[in-house]
Amino acid sequence: MAELITYREAVAYALAQEMERDSTVYLIGEDVAAAGGVFKTTPGLFERFGPRRVRDTPISEEAIIGAVMGAAMNGLRPVAEIMFSDFLATCWDLVANQIAKTRYMTDGQVTLPLVIRTANGGGVRFGAQHSQSVENWAMAVPGLKVVAPSTPRDVVELMAASIRDPDPVVFFEHKALFANRGPIPDGELVGELGKASVLREGSDATILALAAMVPKALAAADELAGRGIDATVVDVRSLVPLDMQTILDAVAATGRVYTVEENPRLCGWGAEVVSIIAEEAFYDLDQPVVRITTDHVPLPSADVLEDAAIPSAERIVDTVERTFE
Repeated sequence: MAELITYREAVAYALAQEMERDSTVYLIGEDVAAAGGVFKTTPGLFERFGPRRVRDTPISEEAIIGAVMGAAMNGLRPVAEIMFSDFLATCWDLVANQIAKTRYMTDGQVTLPLVIRTANGGGVRFGAQHSQSVENWAMAVPGLKVVAPSTPRDVVELMAASIRDPDPVVFFEHKALFANRGPIPDGELVGELGKASVLREGSDATILALAAMVPKALAAADELAGRGIDATVVDVRSLVPLDMQTILDAVAATGRVYTVEENPRLCGWGAEVVSIIAEEAFYDLDQPVVRITTDHVPLPSADVLEDAAIPSAERIVDTVERTFE
């Protein structure tokens, strides 16, 4: 029987599943132990698995990432929490120049099976330094896998797949989704990296979305259906590896494509998807691909300004409808 849990509860659920299964998995980060995480994504793990496997750290992202790199090189499967994805910038040398390159530079003699979890995205009024959507940073670095789930079940399945993967994975948990609920079936759950999910099928348009943009895309598709436009919604889920086959199939079926991206417009993940569509499915298109993105600005903390910057269901509806005129 399915259990209904929140997105934040799904994080602890997934970690517990993998820590129970594999004694080499451990969790490290700021306030992840006794406090249960600043976003309450890790409650109960310290009590269940003890201080050796659930470890609090000082406020030093460089120390956290350096520790898990060394642990992964020596046979463990660490999961690091970087409290806000914005703070990946403070340890980016280790992530981009060391962790991402080690397997290649050692000719496969050293692998780094580690996961970097981090709270990503806006919508909760935390301001420019705590609200960025930075999945495109990680996507640009060869050697990293990049995941951004939109539902509690995807959190569990993709977290399990990430922990079991032999390569480093950056796992983006969206802050605005933490309270969302969804069903989790009984038994062990393991997903597949590099597999998009078609959440709604339509004949007129394809909407590609990621993380917190997925529920907005679904809401927009429902509204568009009432206006005579039937839209497919694809949850991209994994940016590296990227499931272009599912995307190209949807493009061929509808001929109209819209990306909905929370990252700033310049060099967002949608730009890469659009370039591949242009190369491989140009003649399937009935119109140019349209990108719906956050403005290329530091994200404001004022509610009306933040809401204006980030794509909304209303903006998706208006944009799609305008191209059908």
